[in-house]
Amino acid sequence: MPTLVMKFGGTSVANLDRIARAAKRVALEVANGYDVIVIVSAMSGKTNELVGWVNDTSPLYDAREYDAIVSSGENVTAGLMALRLQEMDIPARSWQGWQVPVKTTSAHSSARIEEIPTDNITAKFGEGMRVAVVAGFQGISPEGRITTLGRGGSDTTAVAFAAAFGAERCDIYTDVDGVYTTDPRITSKARKLDKIAFEEMLELASLGAKVLQTRSVELAMRYKVRLRVLSSFEEPSDKAGTLVCDEEEIMEQNAVAGVAYSRDEAKMTLISVADRPGIAAAIFGPLADAGVNVDMIVQNISEEGRTDMTFSCPTDQVLRAEKAVADAMAKGEINYHDLVTDDGVCKVSVVGIGMRSHAGVAAKMFKALQDESINIKVITTSEIKISVLIDRKYLELAVQALHDAFELEKAA
Repeated sequence: MPTLVMKFGGTSVANLDRIARAAKRVALEVANGYDVIVIVSAMSGKTNELVGWVNDTSPLYDAREYDAIVSSGENVTAGLMALRLQEMDIPARSWQGWQVPVKTTSAHSSARIEEIPTDNITAKFGEGMRVAVVAGFQGISPEGRITTLGRGGSDTTAVAFAAAFGAERCDIYTDVDGVYTTDPRITSKARKLDKIAFEEMLELASLGAKVLQTRSVELAMRYKVRLRVLSSFEEPSDKAGTLVCDEEEIMEQNAVAGVAYSRDEAKMTLISVADRPGIAAAIFGPLADAGVNVDMIVQNISEEGRTDMTFSCPTDQVLRAEKAVADAMAKGEINYHDLVTDDGVCKVSVVGIGMRSHAGVAAKMFKALQDESINIKVITTSEIKISVLIDRKYLELAVQALHDAFELEKAA
């Protein structure tokens, strides 16, 4: 029988009623002739509660015990989902990560999946099981310890299972009914997309869109796993949600598919850095070692052997970044006159594979911001995206202006 992967997020399994509702959706796919692998998250709020218990018990916790504790939320959901399906006379069995086994690296709390052997679950399908309910977010290390994949890891689990089992599709059920041209909370004109290319979804996810976890989209793109994002609170339909797929499946494409934003950004500038070969490595090496997630980078033209270096990072990493460059200065690895931090900025981006064949996207973006008197502080571009740093107080205005300028409320 063909295989389908269905993943239910925390809000979709938040209580017993919602688990029962999700189980009905699974039953429909079983009736359609699929063997189904269901990936479940912990009930909404449960992981945060478990993390809180860990921090209250041991602020400097052992990461191995952290994983053992926080992974338990998914185990509970998997068992309850299997029981509900059994009550509906559907042969179902729950699986924890180590039982599959989902083989991962040893990086506790941020492990990566290395292999998912299909033998155990395939054998059970052969014996009459119709649904395997797998606890998402977790696996087992080479040392035999439970690992977790980091926040949003259940999305990654679902895509990895779809790739391993050659599933026809991977359906991600969440509390939104698909991928929108931008955040509907900012503009009522935001339109749900029927289809979006992997590359566009990856950019939107990395630039701030919260619909899918970035690693899951990377995995789907690599293994050509067709993803469908849809709401568990709407009635089932063949046209429901948004399909994330290959660019070739999308017939007509707007120049811009969506507008993404990241609210909590900071701009940091090293003033008058001694300009020499290797200076960028000397600056960004210590930042990487300190775990600072550097994004936009701009270097000024060198003048009299000195230059300015500007970069952005999340606001909660500013102190770490300041310490890293100060330590590098103290060690004589870099030399600069001053470090200026602006933590009142945000990043707004337009994304679209159509940019490859449409000229004038940058000009239209900059004109739209100019018309609203919004000053651009930093610009970076790639083949399918343009990002700018602006004052955070203009975030909503900028998103609305760009959405209107590119007429994203209209389909291609």
